[in-house]
Amino acid sequence: MKLSKAKLLLPRTGPHCTSRSGFTLAEILVTVLIMGGIMVSITQILHAARISRDNIHNIQETQLAGPAIMDLIERDLRGLLIYNRTKQDHLRVSNRVMMGVDGDSLDFVTTTDNLVQRYDNERFLRTSINEVGYRLRPNPQYDEFLEIYRREDAAVDDEPFEGGEFTFLHDRVKNFDIQVFAEDGIDAEPIEAWGQFEDENIGVPARLEITLVLELNRRIEREALRKAPTYLTEITYKRVIRLPQNLRVDEPQIPIPRIPEASAAEEDPEPTAPDQE
Repeated sequence: MKLSKAKLLLPRTGPHCTSRSGFTLAEILVTVLIMGGIMVSITQILHAARISRDNIHNIQETQLAGPAIMDLIERDLRGLLIYNRTKQDHLRVSNRVMMGVDGDSLDFVTTTDNLVQRYDNERFLRTSINEVGYRLRPNPQYDEFLEIYRREDAAVDDEPFEGGEFTFLHDRVKNFDIQVFAEDGIDAEPIEAWGQFEDENIGVPARLEITLVLELNRRIEREALRKAPTYLTEITYKRVIRLPQNLRVDEPQIPIPRIPEASAAEEDPEPTAPDQE
């Protein structure tokens, strides 16, 4: 028999064989350690990002919620209008208690442009004189909180302190107190109500001191408690608003529209016939 020249390839075996398949235990352990380190790093990055997100949210709540409401109230009061209005209708502050806390209301007429969108024949209307007020009501979901709204009614009608549309501002109000001062100075006594019917305190006061207490809806991770302590949850905002002296005038000095009347000197003299020679 003739042997075939083709060689039969067989797997090499023996002590000098170098071919192998798979990974050793050491290689697997090193890979697992590397992957574990990567996962730990990703977890730490995500945790830090979550804490930063919560802290930014809490800072925004602290800096924007209360100051934004206070700025809106002061902006409206700076445009207080007394033109063609009796002192009884200049400003009204009602002392109210709701659920055991202060829930005062504030109403007046202002020259601030309207914030509530109104349309007429598909056109946006802008009014430069509006009835404005701030009212509170109990929170329907949480018994320990009040809700604050901004009231706005276009132009001025016979009831300047009623009606209009209400815009929601905040739903976690714990106190809203307004103190009115007829005179400016440290010795002035605060007045709880102003401009009420048959009340001697009418017209425009010297200043108002407004206190707003909010409980912010904070985001707090368990690991971030040391950076965002719970005592910062309830924050008190105070604002002192002084009104111009030229608004505090007596009733006869309030400007009202009048039709000018021509004086006798300004009337045209009757035509006279020319002298005849």
